[in-house]
This record gives sequence, structure tokens and C-alpha cells, in this order.
Amino acid sequence: MNNEYIKLGVWAAIIGGVFLYLWRKGHLLRLSGYVAETREELRKCTWPSLAELKGSTVVVMISIAMLGLLTVAADFVILEFVRGILPKL
Repeated sequence: MNNEYIKLGVWAAIIGGVFLYLWRKGHLLRLSGYVAETREELRKCTWPSLAELKGSTVVVMISIAMLGLLTVAADFVILEFVRGILPKL
């Protein structure tokens, strides 16, 4: 049990030291500015409605299925081509 407290203390000291270093170098202030700017930009965004989201999801699913079928068909054609070439060699 005592060993666990020592490990916890060491980790707390490491995390505290990193925090102090970042604070003194101004990295935390820049991070908070980044978060504030990101929130401001996200407020400007127009989010899709539920119907638009469902429609886009269907389009993506159909596109993925078509791409999968194309990949399987191309693999089959190449496999048959290679099988046809190899016995002749």
C-alpha cells in the first residue's frame, strides 16, 4: 500500500511539473486561445438537419458497397488472369 502512495506522489509531481512548465512558457494560454477560437468557428458552422444527415449516410453506404463490389470484381478478374498465365509457364 505504501508503494502505491509513492507511485501516486511521483506521478502527481511529474504532472504538476509539466503543468508548471507549460504555464510558464505560455503554452496553456495559447491552448485556451485555440479552444476559444475553435468554439467561435464552430458557432459559425451550419449543421445538417437530420434528414440531410440520413441522406448523406445512405449515399456513403451505397458508395462503400459499390467500391467493395468493384474491388471484389477486380480481384476476381486478376486472380483468374494469373491462374490462366501460371499453368502455361
